[in-house]
Amino acid sequence: MERRKIIRTTVHKEGDSVNHPDHYNAHPSGVECIDIIEYMNFNIGNAIKYLWRADSKGGIEDMKKAAWYVQREISRLARLGLKTAVK
Repeated sequence: MERRKIIRTTVHKEGDSVNHPDHYNAHPSGVECIDIIEYMNFNIGNAIKYLWRADSKGGIEDMKKAAWYVQREISRLARLGLKTAVK
């Protein structure tokens, strides 16, 4: 798998709940969630998004949502006869 350098395309602005919600910027790394998930497919990206924000927003409900997207991706890959979404 090719490693890609993560380029921070977003700048967190305090109180910008539309473009940079706090629950996507609270990670100790200082990286905003979208800077990571834009390299992933929809299901995996959503799973990561829900896990990313779980501690600061939705807790167990967000973890269940993440699990739902992971299971959906597993089902999709199995239906297509693939072991991974990455070539």
